[in-house]
Amino acid sequence: MMRFEYPWALLLLLLVPGLMFWRWRRPDTQPAAVLWGSLQGLRAPGLWGALVLFVRTLPWAALVLAIIALARPQQGVQQSEVDSKGVDIVLAIDISPSMRAQDMGGGDRLDLAKGTAREFVRGRPHDRIGVVGFAATAFTQCPLTLDHDTLGELLGDLDFGLADDGTAIGMGLATAVQRLRESKTPSKVIVLLTDGENNRGAIDPLTAADLAHAMGVKVYTVLVGRPSMVPVETIDPVLGRTVTMQPVDVDPATLQEISRRTNGRFFRASDAATLSGIYGEIDRLERAPIRALVYREYRDLGPLLMAFAAAVLGIFMFSNATWAFRAP
Repeated sequence: MMRFEYPWALLLLLLVPGLMFWRWRRPDTQPAAVLWGSLQGLRAPGLWGALVLFVRTLPWAALVLAIIALARPQQGVQQSEVDSKGVDIVLAIDISPSMRAQDMGGGDRLDLAKGTAREFVRGRPHDRIGVVGFAATAFTQCPLTLDHDTLGELLGDLDFGLADDGTAIGMGLATAVQRLRESKTPSKVIVLLTDGENNRGAIDPLTAADLAHAMGVKVYTVLVGRPSMVPVETIDPVLGRTVTMQPVDVDPATLQEISRRTNGRFFRASDAATLSGIYGEIDRLERAPIRALVYREYRDLGPLLMAFAAAVLGIFMFSNATWAFRAP
């Protein structure tokens, strides 16, 4: 965008036509060290006459450029800086072997969980988000960050085999709470996604829930899949990658109690569309006001225009001293 710091100076442009008319009406009566562009004798024919006319208008062009430069034209770019207290969110995702089950359509449970999590992250550019993975133990895959590109890469690297077999829901929740311990934001959230019941770990899930509540952390629990015999992809040392039917137990009561104790909500996802809708609902529930500070940076074009004016006047003076005013 363009603006003028002293727009009133542009009123001087209205004087230029009058000066040109006055100079045209006033004959040259005495020689001068530097001849100002005169409009006298502009009837020279042909290309030479047009070239002389162009040269003799250069002082006026320089005058116009100087007046515009005096008005201080400035070219700027509007920028926005977001000052947001935002929401700090930790995604705690189960990576136990049962998450290999392919009963939700579109891939195994973990692939679907990571895909919907990416969409969730993409819609929250101003929030710090981290990722915790858990199976028999829990670990931090990505600490809280605003660098969502790196977060996406680390989320994609979350996979089976990064922890021993088992489902330590309490450990996963406690680790996620630990990631939020230093958070200064008014809203702290954990999205805990699992498909099983707690069967490993040194921390009970409800103890971890009480810890989250004490720290003002709201926990949304998501139970994916359903209890049944489900197809699970396994690696057989002889047959290689195979799909077998295995029983999967779930414990919705514990997840419901976790969400109740932390003022969150419990969700159940039986297919990919439902899981996506759950993340969308959490996205709508957890929004913090964002205050945007808009500022503009301007580059002053006045010196550049004044340099052009000087160059134009220099061309005129050179032409005046050599050939332009010797035209027949």
